[in-house]
Amino acid sequence: MNGFTGFVLRRTVGTAVTLLAISVIVYVVFYATPGNVAQITCGPRCSPEQVHQVARQLNLDDPLFLRYWHFLQGLVAGQDYSTGTSVQHCSAPCLGLSYQSDQQVTQLIWAKLPVSLSLVAGAMVLWLLLGVGTGVLSAWRRGRFSERVLTGVTLAGTATPVFVIGLVLMIVVCGELRLLPFPQYVALTDDPEQWAWNLLLPWLSLALIEAAAFARLTRASMLETLAEDHIRTFRAYGVGERSIVGRHALRGAFAPVIALNANNVGSAIGGAVLTETLFGLPGIGQELVHAVNVVDLPVVVGMVLVIGFFVVLANAVADVLYAVADRRVVLT
Repeated sequence: MNGFTGFVLRRTVGTAVTLLAISVIVYVVFYATPGNVAQITCGPRCSPEQVHQVARQLNLDDPLFLRYWHFLQGLVAGQDYSTGTSVQHCSAPCLGLSYQSDQQVTQLIWAKLPVSLSLVAGAMVLWLLLGVGTGVLSAWRRGRFSERVLTGVTLAGTATPVFVIGLVLMIVVCGELRLLPFPQYVALTDDPEQWAWNLLLPWLSLALIEAAAFARLTRASMLETLAEDHIRTFRAYGVGERSIVGRHALRGAFAPVIALNANNVGSAIGGAVLTETLFGLPGIGQELVHAVNVVDLPVVVGMVLVIGFFVVLANAVADVLYAVADRRVVLT
């Protein structure tokens, strides 16, 4: 148990250091790029005096390292911001104020995050069920006609863009067959049933793309595991094929699936912008694209940091799951 506790502590410290490094890189990349942020924020008709006043309000005249230090202070203890006529307090964790609306970036993220989490959580369940199930069945039926069909479907899913699958599903399911309404986001707390029905098509669109990668990875891992010596020993002792595949081979082949799922969950929270745009879901990805278009740097930095946080957190959880599945990992 001491070894496992030490492993978790090392991963926790490594996660904190990684998040700090990400914050430095993201802040420097976005705030050290060429361009007059004050001019963009103020507008093209502002005079030089007005531009200078906006720069002072945004603390753009301070050195970059000092602005980053104030940014870290805001994350820990909050910060006060001048909006011209008043002072607005931004509570911790403070990611700054939007240049466009003077709204706290944290509030913007909290408003958009449930949409993206709802999309990713439901899609994750589907892509694991479809992908892992297809991969196991394909490896179990290796060399047969059904395996060739599953491989062809997997390759087709990998090559098809998500917006094509989404459009086809909307046209067929919502338009022609009228089995489901056209998606419109409903909060889970307002109506759980409508929340699920309205997200079913977005879940399927995102899951079918991701499931193809899981199917290929699971199939390759299963074939590798089924060829190992201990599997041949089980067969020699007369253990049933279903028991070998379900109880022994699948567990040994699941480690790469854990890693892939961690990467997909973290990146999909901000990277599902096509799905969100296609189905009109006001999530993190759609808000990030809007912030980039209007050069709203605090929102861009805040959104990228949140996405990076989920990517790092998902990988840290995957490391712990690795250790639970295989205690040899604790020793590394």
